[in-house]
Amino acid sequence: MTWFLFASDPALAVGDSAPDFSLRDENGELHSLRDYRGSRLVLYFFPKAETPG
Repeated sequence: MTWFLFASDPALAVGDSAPDFSLRDENGELHSLRDYRGSRLVLYFFPKAETPG
């Protein structure tokens, strides 16, 4: 399964809220950005094994 995230709005400015989005983790569990609102969160996107990037 491949996920693509496209920004349809102009770039965010410092202090703007991030738009909500949802992605599945490696176990198939769905996570939405809104579930973590008010918490500190680090998002780390990495390439799939054996792919360039």
